[in-house]
Amino acid sequence: MSQQAVLHPQAPIHERPGYRAALLARYGESVLIYAAFAIFVIVIGLPFYFIFSSSITPSTELFNVPPTYWPSVPTLDNYLRMSQSIPFLTYFRNSLIFGIGSSAVSVIAAGMAAYALARIRFPGSNAIYLALILSVALPQIAVLVPMFQTFNTFRLVNTHHGLIIMMSSLMLPFTIITLVSFIKQVPAEIEEAAYIDGANTVQIITRVVLPLIRPALFTMFLINFIISWNELLYPLVFAHTVDTKTLSVGLTELTDPGSTYTKPWDMMSALSVFMIIPVLLIILFGQRMIISGLARGALK
Repeated sequence: MSQQAVLHPQAPIHERPGYRAALLARYGESVLIYAAFAIFVIVIGLPFYFIFSSSITPSTELFNVPPTYWPSVPTLDNYLRMSQSIPFLTYFRNSLIFGIGSSAVSVIAAGMAAYALARIRFPGSNAIYLALILSVALPQIAVLVPMFQTFNTFRLVNTHHGLIIMMSSLMLPFTIITLVSFIKQVPAEIEEAAYIDGANTVQIITRVVLPLIRPALFTMFLINFIISWNELLYPLVFAHTVDTKTLSVGLTELTDPGSTYTKPWDMMSALSVFMIIPVLLIILFGQRMIISGLARGALK
């Protein structure tokens, strides 16, 4: 008598032992990464969202209880009133001159000083480098009075070049320290080979060292521009005329004729949007050059 084979139905895949553990091990790390990234985007993006929404919200609706997260009737009146309250175009031009000039001067001066500290051994070089590190920790307010007296003596107050010199000196120590570390990563044998081929010091710096540290120079220019663009203390003290005041100073000058005791947060939000846009554009168009340049520099 033949024995009939009995076929048992196969258990579904999701009911197999260890399937959920394998699925969690396979996708759990990716889920955590994307969840952390989503939280980061929300935390970073919410302030920008509220600044933008406040800039297009009517002043009568701005402080509603409960708050409104999007205006019922968006308006551009806040931008118009902001441009009428301060000379916006003049302040915007001054901010560009201040930011670009300070960044360029600080990077150029820091590049020359960093090459000397990284490649040339002279008495007191270590002491100078230590002094630069200590000066980074010096509060801005501690040197404000002597700097103002000095600049006032040389008639540099209320001038564009005075503001650029002042801001460049503030950013110079950190820029030098950063560029020294980049220059030390460039093999000295490359410069020695260039010397053997007959190149002088200027040619070595311009044709060998600068191309290799170009990503660092561009990155420091970007960082210094953002610092200068957002700086308030020094322009507030050293710029007293319309021809030299920046947008950050303009934030403190916005007034609402209809209110004496409250700040015009709607107009301040509108001006903040204009201050954020240049920084976002620079980062958006410059990040690819920074990343690709750093990658090429690492391969070299």
